[in-house]
Amino acid sequence: MAVADIAAVRRTKAQQERAENRALTKLTIGPSPWARAGALAALVVVAGIWLLPLAWGAVTSFKHEAEAALPASWLPTMGWTLEAYQKVLGNSDLLQWMWNSLVVAVLVTALTVLISAMAAFAFSQTLFKGRALMQWLTLAAIMMPGQILIVPLFREMQVMGLVDTFAGIVLPQVVAPVMVFILKRFFDAIPQELLDAGRIDGAGSWRLFWTIVLPLSRSILVAVAIFVFIGAWNNFLWPFIITTDPQFMTLPVGLSTVKDAYGVQYAQNMASAMIAALPLLVVFMLFQRRIVQGVATTGMGGQ
Repeated sequence: MAVADIAAVRRTKAQQERAENRALTKLTIGPSPWARAGALAALVVVAGIWLLPLAWGAVTSFKHEAEAALPASWLPTMGWTLEAYQKVLGNSDLLQWMWNSLVVAVLVTALTVLISAMAAFAFSQTLFKGRALMQWLTLAAIMMPGQILIVPLFREMQVMGLVDTFAGIVLPQVVAPVMVFILKRFFDAIPQELLDAGRIDGAGSWRLFWTIVLPLSRSILVAVAIFVFIGAWNNFLWPFIITTDPQFMTLPVGLSTVKDAYGVQYAQNMASAMIAALPLLVVFMLFQRRIVQGVATTGMGGQ
């Protein structure tokens, strides 16, 4: 069964996705070239409106601090300067916070994808006692606001001695019930013939999971990983609660302490924001196609 069958199924899925995308485009926009031109113009206008604050922040970060506080012109009249970036990089632990955020985001992403994929496979392709109850509990966890769990999670980390540690930041974030159901829905669509053929060849559940299900699910796994990474990188509330030592602070938490310590410094704040957004911009540029596919496939555009 093998690799040829898996590759054939993957090609068929890709062809079906392309055909569905073309049909959806014709259905929503219409076959007329004028309709497509109008839709493109509307998208350009919306994108420009969305990019306007980002452009303002980027320009402000290159202004002198005295000019940045004035409601004057867009472009700097006193000249462009890297003063804000020099002060931010020299007067704070910004690079340390960026490294901490990278470590936390990578660990959270790897563990979340692995745990969610195993749970989704169990719900989708195995039968065990209490399966329906576990699915209902997972669904209930999706509907429960995360803020409710902050106090018990903090007490748990405190008892385990994980306050001000990377483990304390990472472990509560690896449970993602919504990712479990997204992956389960994808696993449900895997042809049973492939799994049955694997079982006939003597493959157990673990071998089916690692050699058949995961290779066929590469696209959805990448999409889930990207969204989890972005969420972990931007997460502020839990790292803010569990860390007080600057050595373990992530970037969003560290930037909030800089604002409190140095007051309102508009150019430096914008420079910090630009530096903080740079890794996510790189991720988007590298995985733009995967992110768009993930939004279309998982419906996670609001994340």
